[in-house]
Amino acid sequence: MNKCFIIVFFLLALSFQAFAKTYEVKMLNIGENGSTMVFEPGFLHIESGDSVTFVPASKGHWAKSLIVPDGVSQFEGKINEAMSVTFEKEGIYVYVCPPHQVMNMSGIIQVGRALNLNQAKEALPAIEHRAVTNKGRLNEYAKKIQE
Repeated sequence: MNKCFIIVFFLLALSFQAFAKTYEVKMLNIGENGSTMVFEPGFLHIESGDSVTFVPASKGHWAKSLIVPDGVSQFEGKINEAMSVTFEKEGIYVYVCPPHQVMNMSGIIQVGRALNLNQAKEALPAIEHRAVTNKGRLNEYAKKIQE
C-alpha cells in the first residue's frame, strides 16, 4: 500500500511538471510600438510552476527583481545573458533593468493570485518616481493585475 502511494504521488508530481509553461520576455532598446527601453511583454499573468526566460534581444540589459512575495528570494541576471526563473509562489513580482530603471524599463509578473498586491501597490509610486522617461509605464502594467 505504501509503495502504491509513493508511485501515485510521483506520477502526479510529474504530471504537474508536464503542464508548466515557459514564457519569454525580451529586453529591448526599442519595442514593437516604438517605445524605448522596454521589456516585451511588460506584463505577464502566469501560474505557479511556470518559468520566464529573460532574453537580451538588445545589448546592455538584465532583469532584477524589486518586489517579490514574502519568503521568495530575489532574482538578478547578468548583463547580456539570458536568464530563466521558475515562479513557484503566487503573488506579484516587479522587476527592472538596473541601468535603465531611470527610463522606467520595468515589468510585472503576476503568478496565480495577487497575494502581495498591497505590498506592490505601496512600492510602485517610488519606482515610478525614479523614472525620468516613460512615466506611467509601470502603472499601466499594474492595471492588468487581477485581484
